[in-house]
Amino acid sequence: MSEENYSAATAIVPEFEAALKSIDVEIDTNQDAEKQEKERRAIYNAIRDVEKTDIKETADVFAFGSEIQGDLSRFSDTALARVKAKDLGEVGDMISKLVLELKGFTTDEPTKKGIFSWFRKKASKIQLLKTRYEEATVNVDEIVKALNSHKITLLNDIVLLDELYDENQAYFKTLTVYIAMGKKKLEEFRNGEIAEAVALAQRTNLPEDAQAAKDLNDKADRFEKKLYDLELTRNISIQMAPQIRLIQSSDTVMVEKIQSTIVNTIPVWKSQMVMALGIEHSQQAMEAQQAVTNLTNELLKKNADALHMATVETAKAAERGIIDIETLNYTNQQLIDTMDEVLKIQNEGKEARRAAEEQLRNIESELKAKLLEFKG
Repeated sequence: MSEENYSAATAIVPEFEAALKSIDVEIDTNQDAEKQEKERRAIYNAIRDVEKTDIKETADVFAFGSEIQGDLSRFSDTALARVKAKDLGEVGDMISKLVLELKGFTTDEPTKKGIFSWFRKKASKIQLLKTRYEEATVNVDEIVKALNSHKITLLNDIVLLDELYDENQAYFKTLTVYIAMGKKKLEEFRNGEIAEAVALAQRTNLPEDAQAAKDLNDKADRFEKKLYDLELTRNISIQMAPQIRLIQSSDTVMVEKIQSTIVNTIPVWKSQMVMALGIEHSQQAMEAQQAVTNLTNELLKKNADALHMATVETAKAAERGIIDIETLNYTNQQLIDTMDEVLKIQNEGKEARRAAEEQLRNIESELKAKLLEFKG
Protein backbone atom coordinates (compact mmCIF):
# COMPACT_ATOMS: atom_id res chain seq x y z
CA MET A 1 0.00 0.00 0.00
CA SER A 2 1.38 3.41 -0.94
CA GLU A 3 2.12 6.12 1.60
CA GLU A 4 -0.75 8.24 0.19
CA ASN A 5 -3.29 5.42 0.55
CA TYR A 6 -2.07 4.59 4.03
CA SER A 7 -2.24 8.20 5.16
CA ALA A 8 -5.69 8.69 3.64
CA ALA A 9 -7.02 5.45 5.11
CA THR A 10 -5.71 6.04 8.64
CA ALA A 11 -7.11 9.54 8.60
CA ILE A 12 -10.43 7.93 9.50
CA VAL A 13 -9.14 7.09 12.97
CA PRO A 14 -12.46 6.07 14.55
CA GLU A 15 -13.01 3.31 11.96
CA PHE A 16 -9.45 2.00 12.42
CA GLU A 17 -9.69 2.04 16.20
CA ALA A 18 -13.07 0.32 16.03
CA ALA A 19 -11.56 -2.43 13.89
CA LEU A 20 -8.77 -2.95 16.40
CA LYS A 21 -11.20 -3.07 19.31
CA SER A 22 -13.39 -5.60 17.54
CA ILE A 23 -10.51 -8.09 17.37
CA ASP A 24 -9.10 -7.22 20.82
CA VAL A 25 -5.81 -5.79 19.53
CA GLU A 26 -4.15 -2.66 20.94
CA ILE A 27 -1.25 -0.51 19.77
CA ASP A 28 1.57 -0.51 22.34
CA THR A 29 1.74 3.14 23.39
CA ASN A 30 4.77 2.54 25.63
CA GLN A 31 7.08 2.32 22.63
CA ASP A 32 8.41 5.32 20.73
CA ALA A 33 6.40 7.05 18.01
CA GLU A 34 8.33 5.42 15.18
CA LYS A 35 7.64 1.91 16.47
CA GLN A 36 4.00 2.76 17.15
CA GLU A 37 3.63 3.99 13.59
CA LYS A 38 5.31 0.85 12.23
CA GLU A 39 3.02 -1.37 14.27
CA ARG A 40 -0.04 0.63 13.26
CA ARG A 41 0.95 0.39 9.60
CA ALA A 42 1.42 -3.41 9.80
CA ILE A 43 -1.96 -3.91 11.48
CA TYR A 44 -3.70 -1.59 9.07
CA ASN A 45 -2.20 -3.44 6.09
CA ALA A 46 -3.31 -6.75 7.60
CA ILE A 47 -6.89 -5.48 8.01
CA ARG A 48 -6.99 -4.22 4.44
CA ASP A 49 -5.40 -7.47 3.19
CA VAL A 50 -8.17 -9.47 4.86
CA GLU A 51 -10.84 -7.15 3.47
CA LYS A 52 -9.63 -7.51 -0.11
CA THR A 53 -9.19 -11.30 0.14
CA ASP A 54 -11.76 -13.26 -1.84
CA ILE A 55 -12.32 -16.67 -0.23
CA LYS A 56 -13.58 -17.97 -3.58
CA GLU A 57 -10.24 -17.20 -5.23
CA THR A 58 -7.65 -19.93 -4.67
CA ALA A 59 -4.77 -17.53 -5.25
CA ASP A 60 -6.13 -15.15 -2.60
CA VAL A 61 -6.49 -17.98 -0.08
CA PHE A 62 -3.00 -19.27 -0.86
CA ALA A 63 -1.49 -15.79 -0.40
CA PHE A 64 -3.55 -15.04 2.71
CA GLY A 65 -1.07 -14.28 5.54
CA SER A 66 1.80 -15.92 3.64
CA GLU A 67 3.92 -12.78 3.81
CA ILE A 68 3.72 -12.55 7.60
CA GLN A 69 4.42 -16.30 7.82
CA GLY A 70 7.54 -15.82 5.72
CA ASP A 71 8.66 -12.91 7.88
CA LEU A 72 8.20 -14.99 11.02
CA SER A 73 10.13 -17.88 9.49
CA ARG A 74 13.01 -15.60 8.63
CA PHE A 75 12.80 -14.09 12.11
CA SER A 76 12.99 -17.59 13.67
CA ASP A 77 16.04 -18.40 11.54
CA THR A 78 17.71 -15.18 12.71
CA ALA A 79 16.98 -15.91 16.37
CA LEU A 80 18.26 -19.48 15.96
CA ALA A 81 21.42 -18.24 14.28
CA ARG A 82 22.08 -15.94 17.21
CA VAL A 83 21.73 -18.82 19.64
CA LYS A 84 23.92 -21.15 17.58
CA ALA A 85 26.60 -18.52 17.01
CA LYS A 86 27.01 -17.87 20.71
CA ASP A 87 28.95 -20.36 22.82
CA LEU A 88 28.18 -19.53 26.43
CA GLY A 89 30.07 -22.66 27.44
CA GLU A 90 33.26 -21.02 26.19
CA VAL A 91 32.67 -18.07 28.50
CA GLY A 92 32.13 -20.44 31.41
CA ASP A 93 35.33 -22.29 30.51
CA MET A 94 37.25 -19.02 30.42
CA ILE A 95 35.98 -17.99 33.86
CA SER A 96 36.84 -21.45 35.21
CA LYS A 97 40.29 -21.17 33.64
CA LEU A 98 40.72 -17.74 35.23
CA VAL A 99 39.74 -19.11 38.65
CA LEU A 100 42.25 -21.96 38.26
CA GLU A 101 44.94 -19.47 37.22
CA LEU A 102 44.33 -17.34 40.31
CA LYS A 103 44.10 -20.36 42.60
CA GLY A 104 47.28 -21.80 41.09
CA PHE A 105 49.22 -18.66 41.95
CA THR A 106 51.09 -19.12 45.23
CA THR A 107 53.66 -17.13 47.16
CA ASP A 108 55.18 -20.28 48.64
CA GLU A 109 58.42 -21.87 47.56
CA PRO A 110 60.21 -25.07 48.55
CA THR A 111 61.91 -24.81 51.94
CA LYS A 112 65.69 -24.74 51.84
CA LYS A 113 67.46 -26.10 54.90
CA GLY A 114 70.68 -24.82 56.42
CA ILE A 115 71.87 -21.57 57.99
CA PHE A 116 73.89 -20.44 54.98
CA SER A 117 70.90 -20.81 52.60
CA TRP A 118 68.72 -18.42 54.62
CA PHE A 119 70.02 -15.10 53.31
CA ARG A 120 70.30 -16.48 49.76
CA LYS A 121 66.69 -17.76 49.95
CA LYS A 122 65.36 -14.48 51.27
CA ALA A 123 67.20 -12.50 48.63
CA SER A 124 65.61 -14.54 45.82
CA LYS A 125 62.08 -15.02 47.19
CA ILE A 126 60.85 -11.50 46.37
CA GLN A 127 62.13 -11.82 42.79
CA LEU A 128 60.54 -15.26 42.52
CA LEU A 129 57.24 -13.83 43.76
CA LYS A 130 57.38 -11.01 41.22
CA THR A 131 58.24 -13.45 38.42
CA ARG A 132 55.30 -15.67 39.30
CA TYR A 133 53.00 -12.65 39.40
CA GLU A 134 54.20 -11.44 35.99
CA GLU A 135 53.63 -14.90 34.48
CA ALA A 136 50.16 -15.15 36.00
CA THR A 137 49.32 -11.59 34.90
CA VAL A 138 50.05 -12.43 31.25
CA ASN A 139 47.59 -15.34 31.34
CA VAL A 140 45.02 -13.35 33.31
CA ASP A 141 45.19 -10.40 30.92
CA GLU A 142 44.63 -12.68 27.93
CA ILE A 143 41.60 -14.24 29.59
CA VAL A 144 40.20 -10.84 30.60
CA LYS A 145 40.68 -9.57 27.04
CA ALA A 146 38.68 -12.52 25.68
CA LEU A 147 36.01 -12.07 28.36
CA ASN A 148 35.64 -8.39 27.47
CA SER A 149 35.17 -9.36 23.84
CA HIS A 150 32.48 -11.86 24.81
CA LYS A 151 30.83 -9.27 27.05
CA ILE A 152 30.55 -6.82 24.15
CA THR A 153 29.10 -9.58 21.96
CA LEU A 154 26.57 -10.49 24.64
CA LEU A 155 25.55 -6.86 25.17
CA ASN A 156 25.01 -6.46 21.44
CA ASP A 157 22.98 -9.66 21.43
CA ILE A 158 20.79 -8.37 24.27
CA VAL A 159 20.01 -5.22 22.26
CA LEU A 160 19.37 -7.28 19.13
CA LEU A 161 17.12 -9.67 21.04
CA ASP A 162 15.11 -6.70 22.29
CA GLU A 163 14.56 -5.73 18.67
CA LEU A 164 13.66 -9.31 17.78
CA TYR A 165 11.24 -9.40 20.69
CA ASP A 166 9.53 -6.24 19.43
CA GLU A 167 9.35 -7.70 15.93
CA ASN A 168 7.91 -10.91 17.31
CA GLN A 169 5.26 -8.94 19.19
CA ALA A 170 4.39 -7.12 15.96
CA TYR A 171 4.17 -10.46 14.12
CA PHE A 172 1.92 -11.81 16.85
CA LYS A 173 -0.45 -8.85 16.63
CA THR A 174 -0.48 -8.96 12.85
CA LEU A 175 -1.24 -12.69 12.90
CA THR A 176 -3.96 -12.04 15.43
CA VAL A 177 -5.50 -9.53 13.03
CA TYR A 178 -5.35 -12.00 10.14
CA ILE A 179 -6.91 -14.78 12.22
CA ALA A 180 -9.60 -12.70 13.92
CA MET A 181 -10.56 -10.79 10.82
CA GLY A 182 -10.30 -13.95 8.71
CA LYS A 183 -12.67 -15.83 11.06
CA LYS A 184 -15.16 -12.98 10.81
CA LYS A 185 -14.83 -12.99 7.05
CA LEU A 186 -15.30 -16.77 6.98
CA GLU A 187 -18.33 -16.55 9.22
CA GLU A 188 -19.85 -13.87 6.99
CA PHE A 189 -19.05 -15.99 3.93
CA ARG A 190 -20.74 -19.05 5.37
CA ASN A 191 -23.71 -17.13 6.66
CA GLY A 192 -23.93 -15.22 3.40
CA GLU A 193 -22.98 -16.77 0.06
CA ILE A 194 -22.82 -20.39 1.23
CA ALA A 195 -26.15 -20.18 3.04
CA GLU A 196 -27.73 -18.63 -0.04
CA ALA A 197 -26.20 -21.29 -2.33
CA VAL A 198 -27.42 -24.11 -0.07
CA ALA A 199 -30.87 -22.57 0.06
CA LEU A 200 -30.89 -22.23 -3.73
CA ALA A 201 -29.80 -25.86 -4.17
CA GLN A 202 -32.48 -27.03 -1.79
CA ARG A 203 -35.05 -24.93 -3.54
CA THR A 204 -34.14 -25.90 -7.11
CA ASN A 205 -32.90 -29.39 -6.30
CA LEU A 206 -30.58 -29.04 -9.29
CA PRO A 207 -27.23 -30.89 -9.26
CA GLU A 208 -25.33 -27.89 -10.56
CA ASP A 209 -26.68 -25.74 -7.72
CA ALA A 210 -25.79 -28.46 -5.20
CA GLN A 211 -22.26 -28.65 -6.70
CA ALA A 212 -21.94 -24.90 -6.57
CA ALA A 213 -22.93 -24.94 -2.89
CA LYS A 214 -20.41 -27.75 -2.23
CA ASP A 215 -17.68 -25.86 -4.10
CA LEU A 216 -18.28 -22.81 -1.95
CA ASN A 217 -18.22 -24.95 1.19
CA ASP A 218 -14.94 -26.55 0.06
CA LYS A 219 -13.45 -23.10 -0.47
CA ALA A 220 -14.60 -22.13 3.03
CA ASP A 221 -12.98 -25.28 4.44
CA ARG A 222 -9.76 -24.50 2.59
CA PHE A 223 -9.79 -20.97 3.99
CA GLU A 224 -10.50 -22.38 7.46
CA LYS A 225 -7.42 -24.62 7.12
CA LYS A 226 -5.44 -21.56 6.14
CA LEU A 227 -6.61 -19.84 9.30
CA TYR A 228 -5.57 -22.91 11.28
CA ASP A 229 -2.08 -22.72 9.71
CA LEU A 230 -1.91 -19.10 10.78
CA GLU A 231 -2.93 -20.10 14.30
CA LEU A 232 -0.06 -22.58 14.37
CA THR A 233 2.25 -19.83 13.18
CA ARG A 234 0.93 -17.52 15.89
CA ASN A 235 1.56 -20.25 18.47
CA ILE A 236 5.18 -20.33 17.32
CA SER A 237 5.27 -16.58 17.85
CA ILE A 238 3.81 -17.01 21.34
CA GLN A 239 6.52 -19.53 22.22
CA MET A 240 9.19 -17.37 20.69
CA ALA A 241 8.58 -14.51 23.18
CA PRO A 242 9.63 -16.41 26.36
CA GLN A 243 12.43 -18.10 24.46
CA ILE A 244 13.86 -14.72 23.52
CA ARG A 245 13.58 -13.54 27.12
CA LEU A 246 15.27 -16.72 28.35
CA ILE A 247 18.15 -16.17 25.96
CA GLN A 248 18.38 -12.55 27.08
CA SER A 249 18.33 -13.67 30.70
CA SER A 250 21.19 -16.09 30.05
CA ASP A 251 23.12 -13.37 28.23
CA THR A 252 22.50 -10.92 31.08
CA VAL A 253 23.64 -13.43 33.69
CA MET A 254 26.83 -14.09 31.73
CA VAL A 255 27.46 -10.36 31.26
CA GLU A 256 27.01 -9.81 35.00
CA LYS A 257 29.30 -12.73 35.77
CA ILE A 258 31.96 -11.46 33.37
CA GLN A 259 31.63 -7.93 34.73
CA SER A 260 31.87 -9.16 38.32
CA THR A 261 34.94 -11.20 37.43
CA ILE A 262 36.64 -8.25 35.75
CA VAL A 263 35.76 -5.49 38.27
CA ASN A 264 35.85 -7.59 41.44
CA THR A 265 37.90 -10.77 41.15
CA ILE A 266 40.86 -9.35 39.22
CA PRO A 267 41.31 -6.15 41.34
CA VAL A 268 40.97 -8.18 44.55
CA TRP A 269 43.60 -10.61 43.30
CA LYS A 270 45.93 -7.76 42.35
CA SER A 271 45.40 -6.03 45.72
CA GLN A 272 46.14 -9.32 47.44
CA MET A 273 49.30 -9.51 45.37
CA VAL A 274 50.33 -6.05 46.61
CA MET A 275 49.60 -7.17 50.15
CA ALA A 276 51.55 -10.38 49.61
CA LEU A 277 54.59 -8.40 48.44
CA GLY A 278 54.25 -6.00 51.37
CA ILE A 279 53.90 -8.86 53.83
CA GLU A 280 56.88 -10.61 52.28
CA HIS A 281 58.96 -7.42 52.60
CA SER A 282 57.91 -7.04 56.22
CA GLN A 283 58.44 -10.74 56.92
CA GLN A 284 61.84 -10.62 55.31
CA ALA A 285 62.85 -7.57 57.36
CA MET A 286 61.54 -9.17 60.56
CA GLU A 287 63.28 -12.48 59.90
CA ALA A 288 66.49 -10.67 59.00
CA GLN A 289 66.31 -8.73 62.25
CA GLN A 290 65.65 -11.95 64.14
CA ALA A 291 68.59 -13.60 62.42
CA VAL A 292 70.87 -10.70 63.39
CA THR A 293 69.54 -10.74 66.97
CA ASN A 294 70.01 -14.49 67.25
CA LEU A 295 73.53 -14.22 65.85
CA THR A 296 74.37 -11.38 68.25
CA ASN A 297 73.03 -13.34 71.22
CA GLU A 298 74.96 -16.42 70.14
CA LEU A 299 78.16 -14.43 69.80
CA LEU A 300 77.62 -12.78 73.19
CA LYS A 301 77.03 -16.17 74.82
CA LYS A 302 80.11 -17.66 73.21
CA ASN A 303 82.20 -14.64 74.20
CA ALA A 304 80.84 -14.79 77.74
CA ASP A 305 81.65 -18.48 77.99
CA ALA A 306 85.14 -17.88 76.65
CA LEU A 307 85.64 -14.94 79.02
CA HIS A 308 84.42 -17.01 81.96
CA MET A 309 86.76 -19.86 81.13
CA ALA A 310 89.73 -17.58 80.54
CA THR A 311 89.14 -15.61 83.73
CA VAL A 312 88.73 -18.69 85.91
CA GLU A 313 91.82 -20.37 84.48
CA THR A 314 93.80 -17.15 84.89
CA ALA A 315 92.67 -16.84 88.51
CA LYS A 316 93.58 -20.44 89.16
CA ALA A 317 96.97 -19.89 87.58
CA ALA A 318 97.49 -16.73 89.60
CA GLU A 319 96.67 -18.43 92.89
CA ARG A 320 98.75 -21.53 92.14
CA GLY A 321 102.33 -21.76 93.46
CA ILE A 322 105.34 -22.42 91.36
CA ILE A 323 105.41 -25.99 92.69
CA ASP A 324 102.24 -27.63 93.83
CA ILE A 325 102.16 -28.95 97.40
CA GLU A 326 101.07 -32.25 96.00
CA THR A 327 104.24 -32.33 93.94
CA LEU A 328 106.37 -31.58 97.05
CA ASN A 329 104.55 -34.26 99.00
CA TYR A 330 105.14 -36.70 96.19
CA THR A 331 108.82 -35.88 95.76
CA ASN A 332 109.32 -35.87 99.54
CA GLN A 333 107.70 -39.27 99.86
CA GLN A 334 109.76 -40.54 96.96
CA LEU A 335 112.90 -39.22 98.65
CA ILE A 336 112.02 -40.88 101.95
CA ASP A 337 111.21 -44.12 100.19
CA THR A 338 114.52 -43.89 98.35
CA MET A 339 116.44 -43.29 101.58
CA ASP A 340 114.65 -46.15 103.29
CA GLU A 341 115.51 -48.46 100.44
CA VAL A 342 119.14 -47.23 100.46
CA LEU A 343 119.39 -47.88 104.24
CA LYS A 344 117.82 -51.24 103.82
CA ILE A 345 120.22 -52.09 101.05
CA GLN A 346 123.17 -50.85 103.19
CA ASN A 347 121.99 -52.86 106.18
CA GLU A 348 121.53 -55.90 104.05
CA GLY A 349 125.05 -55.33 102.65
CA LYS A 350 126.50 -55.12 106.16
CA GLU A 351 124.78 -58.32 107.16
CA ALA A 352 125.99 -60.02 104.00
CA ARG A 353 129.55 -58.81 104.61
CA ARG A 354 129.46 -60.03 108.22
CA ALA A 355 128.16 -63.42 107.08
CA ALA A 356 130.85 -63.49 104.41
CA GLU A 357 133.54 -62.55 106.94
CA GLU A 358 132.35 -65.37 109.17
CA GLN A 359 132.51 -67.79 106.29
CA LEU A 360 135.92 -66.51 105.32
CA ARG A 361 137.15 -67.11 108.90
CA ASN A 362 135.69 -70.60 108.79
CA ILE A 363 137.37 -71.28 105.45
CA GLU A 364 140.61 -69.93 106.77
CA SER A 365 140.38 -72.09 109.93
CA GLU A 366 139.59 -75.17 107.94
CA LEU A 367 142.50 -74.49 105.64
CA LYS A 368 144.92 -73.97 108.54
CA ALA A 369 143.79 -77.19 110.15
CA LYS A 370 144.27 -79.06 106.93
CA LEU A 371 147.78 -77.61 106.58
CA LEU A 372 148.71 -78.62 110.10
CA GLU A 373 147.80 -82.17 109.24
CA PHE A 374 150.47 -82.20 106.49
CA LYS A 375 153.22 -80.99 108.95
CA GLY A 376 152.75 -83.94 111.34
